[in-house]
Amino acid sequence: MSTTRQLLNSTQVARFVAHGFLRLDGIVPPEMNEEALAVFTAGLPSVPYGTPVPKAFPEGSFARRLVELPAVAGALESLVGPDPTVDHHYVHIREPREGSAQPLHGDAVIDLRPDAFDVQLMYYPQEVTAEMGGTLIVPGSHLRRTNESDTGRYQNLRGQTRLTCPAGTVVLLHHGIWHGGRRNDSDIVRHMYKIRFNPTVPQVRLWDTADLDAPAVREELGRGFPWYEQATGRLEILNRIRLWRALSGDPAFDIEYWATRIANRPAARRSQA
Repeated sequence: MSTTRQLLNSTQVARFVAHGFLRLDGIVPPEMNEEALAVFTAGLPSVPYGTPVPKAFPEGSFARRLVELPAVAGALESLVGPDPTVDHHYVHIREPREGSAQPLHGDAVIDLRPDAFDVQLMYYPQEVTAEMGGTLIVPGSHLRRTNESDTGRYQNLRGQTRLTCPAGTVVLLHHGIWHGGRRNDSDIVRHMYKIRFNPTVPQVRLWDTADLDAPAVREELGRGFPWYEQATGRLEILNRIRLWRALSGDPAFDIEYWATRIANRPAARRSQA
């Protein structure tokens, strides 16, 4: 990874915990975006599961230079830590006017870790317009357990976002986020390059924690989304509290006393007789 560290701050990480993704718009230089299309056309070598980044992507390779861009390297270190391994990588292609879309789904739903997560990097070398479809994401869906593509029967959810972005945009996603590639109604082939990273260290305070106690952190973690149910949607905030406790190393963190209240189990007093 890059020696120039641009770590995320606590507010940004809290936003990731609440939304399930982080956008880095237009951070890849134009010359790399132009190079990318040729690299993708030529094909990428396969990478065995769990390969360290330096072995997965040799020095000087396109993928290595992509993940070593300071903003990308800093964000990845903040979320998965130094020296992650590569789970897999793949170039997703949407042909012009193909007439179909990918069902809404979550990846690796058998992953039940409550205190850890993988990060999926999605890189868009071209400008993605509304006509090109883009990637559909449902903010705040990543901590709700589903069975992979069971959500595919949902056509639209309030508050969903369909990614349109400038060329060179990178999006980092929690592995559980509900997403799907939309139909490409343009005359242009759409490319998206995905790399999934696995942490090799505990994901505890990996970012710049100078603003850990800032009010904005709590505001982000308490955020609601339009598709949440009035009652069940509150469980998503409880899930965030649990994850933030693990990430921040603060077992007492809470919002509105929710997690503290349900953990109350007074020990039975022994009889004094």
